Amino acid sequence: MVDTRRKWLIKAGLVCLGGFVKLDTFAAPPIKNYLLPVPENEKIRLSSNENPYGPSPMALKAMAESVNLSNRYQWKMILELMSAIAEKYNLVQSNVLIGAGSTQIIDVAIQLAAKQKCNFILADPTFSRWSGAAEKQGLLKITVPLNKAKQLDLNVMLHKINTETRMVYLCNPNNPTGTICKRESLLTFIKEATKNTFVLVDEAYIDYSGELSLSDLVKDHENLIIIKTFSKIYGLAGARIGYALGHTNTIEKLNLLQSSSNIGISAVSLAGALASLKDTDFVKESFLKNENNRSFTIDQLEKLNIPCIASYSNFIYFSLKNYPKDFFNLLKSSDIEGTNIFEEDGKWSRITVGTSDEMKKFIVAIM
Repeated sequence: MVDTRRKWLIKAGLVCLGGFVKLDTFAAPPIKNYLLPVPENEKIRLSSNENPYGPSPMALKAMAESVNLSNRYQWKMILELMSAIAEKYNLVQSNVLIGAGSTQIIDVAIQLAAKQKCNFILADPTFSRWSGAAEKQGLLKITVPLNKAKQLDLNVMLHKINTETRMVYLCNPNNPTGTICKRESLLTFIKEATKNTFVLVDEAYIDYSGELSLSDLVKDHENLIIIKTFSKIYGLAGARIGYALGHTNTIEKLNLLQSSSNIGISAVSLAGALASLKDTDFVKESFLKNENNRSFTIDQLEKLNIPCIASYSNFIYFSLKNYPKDFFNLLKSSDIEGTNIFEEDGKWSRITVGTSDEMKKFIVAIM
């Protein structure tokens, strides 16, 4: 009786809204296209090494369609992404850990290293935004200057390892210099260094280099962790999704340092990452456009007597030592967002490689 009365009240309420209401009235509305064009007066961002062409068309479509899945935990999609990543590198699912950007993966690795209060080693300059967190957890930072070619000095880094070293970080290609360590040199370093400590190889930019990943080594080197991201060539910096590749025992140790591993990614980001792995045409196009625009920019900078380091990435490292104008003020007045000075000796700075039009505007601004 009560149940019948409740049904009658619901029906009466719907009638009061204006006659009989069809069941599909309350279905989710179709997804609108929120991908609006960037305003022409938008500031040119050449500061954070983002892909100016992404996300890929396939990723955009998948992300838009996944919005209506955001009310559910996407356990299945998480496993699909882990499997797709493992397949890409000829590994298994237990070799993969995913997180909200590669920096989250580094944070977990820091926790693993900080279980014993010792030290860690990294180049200077390199990507080091995470190093403050490591120091706050009790790790002593040891920096190793780059060599004269602005490359990681692997020999010196190797000799800096002592009984208290728990982690060595290698960004390859290196940020901010864009230089790369060849595979042979890295193999020698990893073989020796991993006998005593964890080695983190950050391959955020390797897709721009033409070099192969070191992912095949994780099966045999328990102390090696390869860090990857969808933020760069895949154009998903704002989606915040990265991952680690490691020995199954090491990935398990990293998993145990999180309350729930692999679940920090939204449904939208997961869908975008899965689609991005399939959109190989977009990756190839991004690679070629970056190569062309990078070559153009280096050529133009050197004509302005601004020496550049050969780059294997989507950014360029250059010296302003002999540049007679106020470089950063010129960028600001042209609504171009650049970086800063990374090395005072030589006044070394960095610029991201943007679109062809953006790089032409950049060159005009500093002429």
